[in-house]
Amino acid sequence: MRLMTIILISALVQTSSLYAETYDVDVWADNWFEMRVNGEQVAEDSVPITTERSFNAESFSFNAERPFVIGLIAKDFKENDTGLEYIGTGRQQMGDGGVILQIRDASSETILVSDDSWQCAVIHTAPLSKSCESEGNPIAGEAPCGFEASEEPEGWDLSSFDASGWAQADVYTAAQVSPKFGYDEISWDENAQLIWGPDLEQSNTVLCRITVE
Repeated sequence: MRLMTIILISALVQTSSLYAETYDVDVWADNWFEMRVNGEQVAEDSVPITTERSFNAESFSFNAERPFVIGLIAKDFKENDTGLEYIGTGRQQMGDGGVILQIRDASSETILVSDDSWQCAVIHTAPLSKSCESEGNPIAGEAPCGFEASEEPEGWDLSSFDASGWAQADVYTAAQVSPKFGYDEISWDENAQLIWGPDLEQSNTVLCRITVE
């Protein structure tokens, strides 16, 4: 009976894999991203989030069987929970984010792009007051440099998660984001849009998800 069970499980896995398809992905992020499919990581930005000005594009492939859930984590660089960069220098400022994505199937048909059909939640917002940007000694958690941070909701990148309370992704123009260093190397689908949380400067860590039917 034990042997029969193992054989049955193996057969089910092989049968399921027959329906998996290969997909090609292009992502450009300011500054960093991780992409998951049904909760499993399929790609991570090759430039660490600790790197200032890490604007770059990544192209990769993954296999999946429809329907599947795409979970995208996008982060803007920040030195600490103030949400600022270049702290203590003449360039002290809030950073700004932005991410764009497109997915094509084996026939090179675009099946998904980043747009306002995605649902997103911000899990790190800072500073809560933009006047923190001009503080001589900005301290995270002290006005005007307060912040809000939370952990990733459990199972947020799975089909069973209830994202009905999440907002639609905010869409931005290239003029607002000023994408560079890799963005122009990708031939983007005309419908692909730059997305982020509700504020390019204060939304520092954004979770976005969508189901591919």
